Amino acid sequence: MGGADVLPLIEGGKGVSATNGRSSGAWAAAGGVGTVSAVNADSYDADGCVIPQTYLGRTRRERHEELVAYGIAGGVAQIKIAHEMNAGRGRIHANILWEMGGAERIIRGILETIPGMVHGVTCGAGMPYGLAAVAREHGVFMYPIVSSARAFNALWRRAYSKAAEWLGGVVYEDPWLAGGHNGLSNSEDPLAPEDPFPRVLALRKLMNSFGLDTVPIIMAGGVWWLEEWADWIDNPDLGPIAFQFGTRPLLTQESPIPDEWKQRLLTLKPGDVSLQAFSPTGFYSSAVRTAFLRELEARSARQVEYAGAEDGAKTATYGVGPRKRPVWVTPEDRARIAGWEAAGFTEALRTPDETLIFETPEAARQIVQDQVDCMGCLSHCRFSNWTQMEPDFTTGKKADPRSFCIQKTLQDIAHGGGTDKNLMFAGHNAFRFAQDPFYSNGFIPTAGQLVERILTGR
Repeated sequence: MGGADVLPLIEGGKGVSATNGRSSGAWAAAGGVGTVSAVNADSYDADGCVIPQTYLGRTRRERHEELVAYGIAGGVAQIKIAHEMNAGRGRIHANILWEMGGAERIIRGILETIPGMVHGVTCGAGMPYGLAAVAREHGVFMYPIVSSARAFNALWRRAYSKAAEWLGGVVYEDPWLAGGHNGLSNSEDPLAPEDPFPRVLALRKLMNSFGLDTVPIIMAGGVWWLEEWADWIDNPDLGPIAFQFGTRPLLTQESPIPDEWKQRLLTLKPGDVSLQAFSPTGFYSSAVRTAFLRELEARSARQVEYAGAEDGAKTATYGVGPRKRPVWVTPEDRARIAGWEAAGFTEALRTPDETLIFETPEAARQIVQDQVDCMGCLSHCRFSNWTQMEPDFTTGKKADPRSFCIQKTLQDIAHGGGTDKNLMFAGHNAFRFAQDPFYSNGFIPTAGQLVERILTGR
């Protein structure tokens, strides 16, 4: 892979500070491919303490520039750690999300600062056409993340065919099994999982038609015991296959996530991970149904349609905001609103879909404050209506209070803010920590011990 012999075991590069230089360096030192998350990674001061990512800019554009600077500094710091720990035994990749704010600027800044330390760039969460130019110009291999042959076809024809020599592998991330953001298309049912084998086989047939027979496909999502994937290994129809582990490396001694998060993983049950559509990216994502996620579900349930004038069944009036500007709702919804207000949900917030949601005054103030504090962590954010596109840096739509500030919650959970009040990403197999005898009596392995265990097949 990428010109080197490695174990076909890839560490998934997980979000904000859930995979860092230490965890990735340890995985690579065991002979696999460690993947440093370059998504707003931690950097350190002269005493080795994490530098809090605080934002002082007065405008969103100014704070966005601060975020990009933090991203480059943190990515460089973590990759240096991984590079030193690896000592040339495995490979070090960097993971970025194409839809994160300043993604291309950040990865270019990292590669320019520490040339030669990154062997490959993994990239998903959108259609990373620009990854081909980054790979070609910096001499690193690219590993696009796709969830269908159709997505790879578009990437190849538009951009990747021009940098074919730098295609190190293609990551197939199953949209119904993987944790974090998933690439479900509008034509796919989030409640109807599909068997990954036919989808990966279709990807391989497409790749072969482009002359990519020897380029490995990396299966990501739902991989736990390799014996469960025996029919994939050495399968001539699938060609070279590797396996990516995202959730399992969370529970290692080198994993940077707080101990509370690790202990919570050991208690999960089937069904505790939910595929939901609250993310400000607009993508579906898989996360543990913590109190944070349940509150988002409840917030959307306290929702009614409205009109600016009497319209059909909307014959009842309701006053919105301090000035009680009238809107029209159905009499049935007016009665529901009265019930919510009696329960303390007295603040009506408008959504981009001509609906109102109802929150407590405290929660409403926090939503508005989080929107005001936006630092442009995404290329497009439906929660705050930020976009990194000039000239006006706005999506042109109302900010959506049904979503949330993803940077805030992911930074908080990664740095000890607690699991229940934050977004806790996990793959749908996370309940297996509690069932796998490898973790009996709360055993937490080193990354090397986990790799050894995986190599047994079980």
